[in-house]
Amino acid sequence: MEEKGNKKHVGDGHRKRLRERFLQSGLNGFLDYEIIELLLTLGTPRKDCKQQAKEAVAKFKGLMGVLDSTLEELQQVNGIGPSNAFGIKLFQAISERYAKEKISPNILLNSPHLIFEYLKEKIGKEKKEYFLIICLDTRNNLIVDEVSVGTLNASLVHPREVFKKAILNNSAHVVVAHNHPSGDPSPSEDDIATTRRLVESGKILGIAVADHIIVARNNFVSLKEQGFIK
Repeated sequence: MEEKGNKKHVGDGHRKRLRERFLQSGLNGFLDYEIIELLLTLGTPRKDCKQQAKEAVAKFKGLMGVLDSTLEELQQVNGIGPSNAFGIKLFQAISERYAKEKISPNILLNSPHLIFEYLKEKIGKEKKEYFLIICLDTRNNLIVDEVSVGTLNASLVHPREVFKKAILNNSAHVVVAHNHPSGDPSPSEDDIATTRRLVESGKILGIAVADHIIVARNNFVSLKEQGFIK
């Protein structure tokens, strides 16, 4: 009799072919659902994942939508649970770690778009609200940044705390930023009021607030571009 442990699953040949295709030519020729299927197999050793992959791609409108989804969102797809979502969550974690560590310490931040590209890896996908101070030199090179957890009406956004970091690092100017976990980067009345208070404080200290960037997962708002910083 054949032992149960040696019994092959009906999908073994299919997933083996998927992996061999990837090893031979990378993702060339792979459909979106096949990439998700490959990731799902990492946490599902004995189950066919093709249907779940197709449903996930349809539900989240493509590969990027699936890869950006939270565990809770992924579990809305029938057949996807914490175990077989492992591969997707692993991909997300590795991608974020890689992007953060790849950022050069001498990065040039001379436009709102460049600042957003820098910030979205740091705070764009966070579920809590984070406030960040970016200290820049006269050529807009990054000197240092500091992230704090909290909202804009908290004591951590007091001008004293913001400009203390800038003064200690001999900053020419600063950019302040925070994220909106809701996904909507539109500024609130508190955002605008806090920005104006920091700008006025910076003028007294001789350290300009160059911009206030509000970051969401896929987009941003520059309060300078909106006309709130002159």
